[in-house]
Amino acid sequence: MPFRHRLIAALVAACWGFNFLAIDASLGLFPPMFLVALRFAVIAVPTVLLVPRPDVPLRWLLGYGLGFGTLQFLFLYAGMAAGMPTGLASLVLQSSAPFTVALGAAVFRDRVSPRQLAGLAVATAGLALVGWEQAGTATLLPFLLVLAGGFGWAIGNLCNARARASDPWRFMLWMSVVPPVPMLAAALILEGPDRILTSLTSWDDPAAVPALLGLAYTVLIGTLLGSGLWTWLMARHPAGVVAPFSMLVPVVGMSSAWALLGETLRPGEVLGAAVVVAGVLYGSRTARSRVVPGEPVDPSPVPLSR
Repeated sequence: MPFRHRLIAALVAACWGFNFLAIDASLGLFPPMFLVALRFAVIAVPTVLLVPRPDVPLRWLLGYGLGFGTLQFLFLYAGMAAGMPTGLASLVLQSSAPFTVALGAAVFRDRVSPRQLAGLAVATAGLALVGWEQAGTATLLPFLLVLAGGFGWAIGNLCNARARASDPWRFMLWMSVVPPVPMLAAALILEGPDRILTSLTSWDDPAAVPALLGLAYTVLIGTLLGSGLWTWLMARHPAGVVAPFSMLVPVVGMSSAWALLGETLRPGEVLGAAVVVAGVLYGSRTARSRVVPGEPVDPSPVPLSR
């Protein structure tokens, strides 16, 4: 991978890492389920009006939208609203990588190499250590919610892989059409219209400006710029070359939460984070192969986030 492309991959990781701060700011005003609906509705409306639908089977488009767009962010936002620290949320969401490997093998009989199995075991041990530390402080529920978000992301990954979209950018935009309706319905039932209306009319609330800036960052930088650049890289390089850069996301997320939000980590959480990163990096490595100019590379997807 050229040095310029490595810089782009690092930029994407930074965009996604800081995105957790933006989510935290938006949750200061908007209820979590309504925030998910709002985030994707901002993208979905112009997409339906201006962007042609991608030529992929409908089941994979719906699966990608429900897994990546709906379940992932439903549980991530709910976990953060319930008290999951911002930095740790960026780490635990990386559980999508081992979940993707395990689900692919169990449901679609995807081949799993010994290296992937070893990486999966190490990453799972790291997540278990983080979960143990969280349970010791009575915050296990937020941890489990974010873990469920990683599972939803994995479902989206598998549907993304099987869609084989010729235009990944258009496919990503149309994925955003799926979440708004189910998330708005869930918000109306579980959060109530009064709470939603209050969040839309409390412009004198001190949290309003940070919340709107956070929403703008999530839509423009986290989704459109970050995911757009990531799909561009995935179309030009093997997945095993690009994938390890996603492990910079929790590094940025945890360090920025420490610097800007004053979050602290216990030694067990730091150790667990290091084990997770090591496991996913090891499992994502592939044998070096020669790429012939002009020949397409295998764009097997890895997580498109946050």
